[in-house]
Amino acid sequence: MSDTPNLSPYLQFALELAGTAAQEIIPRFQNTDVHSKADGSPVTEADTEAERVMRELIQMRYPDHGIMGEEQDDVNPDAEWCWVLDPIDGTSSFALGLPTFGTLIALLRNGHPILGVINMPGLKETVYAELGSGCWYLNRLGDLEQVSVSSGADTVEAAYISSTGLYNTDVDPRGESEPPAMSALIQRARKFRFVGDCVQHAWVARGLLDAAYDPKMNPWDNAAIIPCILEAGGTLSDIDGNTDDLVHAPNLVSSANPALQQDILNVLKGN
Repeated sequence: MSDTPNLSPYLQFALELAGTAAQEIIPRFQNTDVHSKADGSPVTEADTEAERVMRELIQMRYPDHGIMGEEQDDVNPDAEWCWVLDPIDGTSSFALGLPTFGTLIALLRNGHPILGVINMPGLKETVYAELGSGCWYLNRLGDLEQVSVSSGADTVEAAYISSTGLYNTDVDPRGESEPPAMSALIQRARKFRFVGDCVQHAWVARGLLDAAYDPKMNPWDNAAIIPCILEAGGTLSDIDGNTDDLVHAPNLVSSANPALQQDILNVLKGN
């Protein structure tokens, strides 16, 4: 076990937010009704209540900070400091009673994520990072260790790869004019699994997966993942290779190294 990192007040607060959200989520896990939002995506009382309590704490502690979240309207999102919240990333898994969901908390400074927390209360695990301080993993026993991405896999054929789903790809294009070639990625990977949502990126940061791909993302999905992958020594981009403003990337690929990242992008683009 590595020495405990020095936590900044902001990171300490982010971890407090995660714990407060978990208090709303876990009592409702495997015991909640599921409803559909206007876009057809699922939502539960755990989503709405977890985001509500996090917003209340932020507004009490940092009233001048902005807030962006999945379940409520943005508050001062162009502020120098802005919190980005996804109370339950993986609501479909949560609704099915599967523990592969997480609470995502990030803090942006001038639009750039400086810290991220991926709390997985169903698994009793947390991955978190702050720029310049490494990426850390806290397990269900309370053991804390610094983690890093895997080594050795720099091609798709050598890599263990995951994705959230098949939507917005050649398997299930949903109107995409040039959908990514997910079928080729599945066929060529050394091993492929559907792990899902933020958990797969947390596992890339821990070196359990070599790469993960999300075909459809939003700011509240992306923001917390970015510092965790970067501080673990990994690579991030959208499927076009863009690395600017990844908070607003429409899709996301995370991987262990630039060579593997480029090979995945080439496969997805049909090259």
